[in-house]
Amino acid sequence: MPELPEVETVRRGLAPVMEGKRIARADIRRPDLRWPFPPDMGARLTGATVERLRRRSKYILADLSTGETLLIHLGMSGRMLVSGAQGRDMPGQFHHDHPAPEKHDHVVLDMEGGARVTFNDARRFGAMDLMDTATQDAHPLLAVLGPEPFGNAFDGPYLAARLKDRKMPIKSALLDQRIVAGLGNIYVCEVLYRARISPKRQAGRIATQRCEALVPIIRDVLSDAIDAGGSSLRDHRQTDGELGYFQHSFQVYGREGAPCATPGCSATIRRIVQSGRSSFFCPTCQR
Repeated sequence: MPELPEVETVRRGLAPVMEGKRIARADIRRPDLRWPFPPDMGARLTGATVERLRRRSKYILADLSTGETLLIHLGMSGRMLVSGAQGRDMPGQFHHDHPAPEKHDHVVLDMEGGARVTFNDARRFGAMDLMDTATQDAHPLLAVLGPEPFGNAFDGPYLAARLKDRKMPIKSALLDQRIVAGLGNIYVCEVLYRARISPKRQAGRIATQRCEALVPIIRDVLSDAIDAGGSSLRDHRQTDGELGYFQHSFQVYGREGAPCATPGCSATIRRIVQSGRSSFFCPTCQR
């Protein structure tokens, strides 16, 4: 499932063709994905201008001129693809050379200026919803989320307070979206390796000083992944169809049996299963 860097990469790819642009036509090609679409979604989107495109955790949020916000969740295999070649003589204008529709193109947004945004989702675990912009924080998918890792509310004292007395492994704590939003399995593994913390260590036993150090490491790992266009292991594609390439920089994730990347360390990367998910770590470097 796409994590914060993949979703942010998609948001950045969509922004130039969606922000400030009117949705000329919304073609909704099925009644549902993971859940039913809201009533009359096509009519409610058609004619609306996308005033702002944001990300909250693993969701893309498009604030519309109608006072509603479109929530987009990519799910396991969802892709948002932009088509239409941009004209060199008229910046912001697109030629209408769009590819033929594919079987799993479920939502197609034709934007003012000629660009087309297609939501393709082979496994249909993605979702779209419409909500009142003014009360969006109360939406069931958003109300439970903790602070953003890049936000001011997420700092060392906050993390130390949330981890205090928790007996769960630190790996599970950082995956808890109520503690910090957007982190997933890949990036927690990479964060804990850089922090030299074992994924098995009890969260409540992480010293305050180490919590302080974890926050910038989390931000650095996520920033590096965003700069690389995210990680493409199976389904993730950028909006132009290109792969992300942060997977080539993994230091532990997916590297079971490979040598530890730390100079002078002779250990090999191990894999264990925690709460049904694989954790990769160096048993020597991470304590």
